[in-house]
Amino acid sequence: MSKTYKIAVLPGDGTGPEVIAEGLKVLNAAAKKFGFGVETKEFDWGGDRYLATGNVLPDDAAETLKQFDAVYLGAIGHPKVKPGILEKGILLKLRFDLDQYINLRPVKLYPGVETPLAGKGPEDIDYVVVRENTGGIYTGIGGISMKGSKDEVAVQSMVYNRMQVERAVRFAFEQALKRHSSEPPWKGLSNKDLADGKIGQVTLCGKTNVLTFVFDLWERTFYEVAKEYPQIKTGYCHVDATCMWMVKNPEWFDVIVTCNIFGDIITDLGAMTQGGMGIAAGGNINPQGVSMFEPIGGSAPKYTGMGVINPLAAISAGAMMLDFLGESEASEAIEKSVAFITGHKLKSMAAGKMGYSTSEVGDLVVENL
Repeated sequence: MSKTYKIAVLPGDGTGPEVIAEGLKVLNAAAKKFGFGVETKEFDWGGDRYLATGNVLPDDAAETLKQFDAVYLGAIGHPKVKPGILEKGILLKLRFDLDQYINLRPVKLYPGVETPLAGKGPEDIDYVVVRENTGGIYTGIGGISMKGSKDEVAVQSMVYNRMQVERAVRFAFEQALKRHSSEPPWKGLSNKDLADGKIGQVTLCGKTNVLTFVFDLWERTFYEVAKEYPQIKTGYCHVDATCMWMVKNPEWFDVIVTCNIFGDIITDLGAMTQGGMGIAAGGNINPQGVSMFEPIGGSAPKYTGMGVINPLAAISAGAMMLDFLGESEASEAIEKSVAFITGHKLKSMAAGKMGYSTSEVGDLVVENL
């Protein structure tokens, strides 16, 4: 008997429901084609619910989501809600409560998609960023003293323990193994690397020259874990250098692992190099629990209801979800379909300029599965 996956759906705000509708269309088509089931339940957690009730999330939100195999999120952000309320009250809270300690961001340029990087193509921009997702400066440790006075002081601390760092680093090495387990070694390896049996590379992105305490811990842990993965090459870049090389030589990267705040910054840079937020997908991962998958772009409220928003990021997030649920064949088929329509069908990734409506793009992905 085929397996049926229970998916919690959070369409969210603005154009979130529109892109999620197309993602579900593709998921259901893939389920039918590859012989598994998808059972969904929708939750109205977002800006409209907050404005109506004053509550961001129900108290039992995390326990409710633990009853599902995965969470599929549209977008969070409402023009009538002060920035930070929904983001911290929904996104960060769910990440922390569900211990989704990895934010996984593929940076992949699809055929036919324009990149601002001159001379670079799909063969150059194809790597992943593993961002530690529940620690660091985002935990909010700190405070404000003498607020409003001339002597006001604000402190927010970057705090990590060994367990948080090690599990993120280990996930990155496992990703490198996964990326190259069924394909040729990573193209950036030298002849000597290949002779030494290397198949991929993990690069630590940090700031060891300034954040000497936190990144002493990260660096020591990184190289200790690396000993368990002799077939994976290691590298290190300061975060500022990482930003430079992501623009100048993105082909140098295979898997990047970094802390919460650096990962937040460099993944948006990566999204721009791969053609913009309309194509960028990500996952908030708990390998032993419930993970949440989402398009990276915001709710884009100015396009709500117009049927012009690009749904490919949400569709690709759905493909990531299937991969983590074990349906790798279906996931790969969706990704190949997305690559086909970017290369042969769409005029642009921009809202209103694709040459097709939001629903028509979803139909194209289904037709080419």
